[in-house]
Amino acid sequence: MKHFLRLSALLLLLILLIFPVPALAGSSSAVTPSTYSESDLKNKDFSGKVLQSVDFARVDLAEANFSNADIRGAVFNASNLAGANLSGADFSYGFGYLTNFDGADLTNANFQESILSFSTFKDAIINGADFTFAVLEKWQVKQLCEKATGVNPQTGVDTRESLGCK
Repeated sequence: MKHFLRLSALLLLLILLIFPVPALAGSSSAVTPSTYSESDLKNKDFSGKVLQSVDFARVDLAEANFSNADIRGAVFNASNLAGANLSGADFSYGFGYLTNFDGADLTNANFQESILSFSTFKDAIINGADFTFAVLEKWQVKQLCEKATGVNPQTGVDTRESLGCK
């Protein structure tokens, strides 16, 4: 069943990439590069903010603070979140394709059912992160399982179990 859901999510991703749907999110203009330059978003404090379905595609958010933010359904497509703080953030149902999470603090973050294909997590802190039904490549799972520990306090899910670590 788990493989079927992952295959279904990957198929949906491919369909959306081939036949994109126009975005209707009214709040996304507040944080897109058309409003802020890429350098303005480095170290930006989004902690505790509600940013559901916001589009951060191709944005440099290095060292940005998203701690305890509600970023459900947000898009971080080809973005840089190196060293960012996403501790306690809810990124469930999000899209993080080709995104750099290297060195990011993902402690107790919720990535349930997010698409994270081809993103990198080198030296990321994932204690208590929940990746249940997230779409990840095998090499990503292997990389994350090397340091997966803890239980997510919101979902009650063990990080290693959510990744399917052996």
